[in-house]
Amino acid sequence: MESREIENRVEPRRRCDIYLNKFMGEEPFMVRADNISRTGIYLHKLIEPDLPDGTVVSLEFQLPGSEEVIWARGAVVREGQFWGAGGVGIFFTILPLRYRELIDSYVSSN
Repeated sequence: MESREIENRVEPRRRCDIYLNKFMGEEPFMVRADNISRTGIYLHKLIEPDLPDGTVVSLEFQLPGSEEVIWARGAVVREGQFWGAGGVGIFFTILPLRYRELIDSYVSSN
């Protein structure tokens, strides 16, 4: 039986099974998102190095049903296991208002 981390998020989240580009420096890595909120995103690690908390990454992705490409920057706030797979929680540090509104709309359209 897997242990689950205590849920302490403030913002509502929505599942989103999408692939996206995560840039560490100039190096792009393909990752898969599990869920998203207006303040962050949880990414499953595929093939990439471990990242210490605070590492800054850039993200490029499209939400399901949208053709607009979202560009964001974020910092690793936790690394761990989620349903048996490694992943990282990213807190958005730079996310233009237009993109934040797209994410809000996606999250609230459950």
